[in-house]
Amino acid sequence: MRGAVLFDLDGTLIETAPEIARAANLTLADFNREPTSIEKVREWIGHGTGWLMEQAWAAAQPGAPGHPNVGATTPAWPDVMARFVHHYFETAGTESHLYDSVSETLTRLREDGLACCIVTNKETRFTQRVLEAHGLSKAFEVVISGDTLATKKPDPAGIAQCIRVCGVSRDTVLFVGDSLTDVRTARAAGVAVWAVPYGYNHGQPIESAEPDRVISEVSEVFDFFHITS
Repeated sequence: MRGAVLFDLDGTLIETAPEIARAANLTLADFNREPTSIEKVREWIGHGTGWLMEQAWAAAQPGAPGHPNVGATTPAWPDVMARFVHHYFETAGTESHLYDSVSETLTRLREDGLACCIVTNKETRFTQRVLEAHGLSKAFEVVISGDTLATKKPDPAGIAQCIRVCGVSRDTVLFVGDSLTDVRTARAAGVAVWAVPYGYNHGQPIESAEPDRVISEVSEVFDFFHITS
């Protein structure tokens, strides 16, 4: 391989917020909690599904004045997460879609002798489900999910693992993400980082994360290899 492009998944390659929001709201409904909004879910994506469900649960938690569920009993958290896992496994891949130029870009990268990898904080069972739903299960040399290693982003271990497996040097690696977490991960790993503006950056403009470059869509990654060749 003459280089590698490492991608974040949610908000970078695939729009997944609608189906994650649906799973979260089905879970909340199971326990008679008020639903959350897709706008809030977009702000919570990026730290793994467990953290996201914690935010959704806290936002719907009884106790605030006027909340319709004041006085409701609090179930054991493993029971809540078990319902979320069930719902998200059922909804993963059903309401998501690839962003513009993703499929064509991945095909061309491989044709040009460049490795494609994923480094995401989404757990393996959901990552695989989404990739399979969109015909991408064989599109990547390496897929690092949030539970693949002992640590996850912003720890750089996932990027380091991709570099080792692909046998490429750091100066031929580009990380593409959509959040401050992705930028911090790439910086810690010592690789270049470009970012898309349409993803999930916790409600903040991606420019505030100071990536090396903001790109309108992932097809622009070919510029990196032209510049460094």
